[in-house]
Amino acid sequence: MSGTSDIPAGDDSLEMVEVETEAVDEEGNLVIDDLVVAVDNEGKILATDETVAVITPEGDAVVDEKLSVLGEDGLLHAVEEEIVLEVNDE
Repeated sequence: MSGTSDIPAGDDSLEMVEVETEAVDEEGNLVIDDLVVAVDNEGKILATDETVAVITPEGDAVVDEKLSVLGEDGLLHAVEEEIVLEVNDE
């Protein structure tokens, strides 16, 4: 299953496009890939935000997010940030 949607940005010079894909991998995990792209009025990609969530049949979840922005060299560069979520079972 997949879908796309245009997200109004409120500014005519910038458009947000979102693509979401869902699938089940060979191990039975549900994999959800959500990609949001910021595009200028000339069609140039300015930034991307991709979130991939994997949910196991046992209910465990792993989420990975990658944010990239356009650099002065004209290429997309990943924003390096590590976020660790911990669950306290107490």
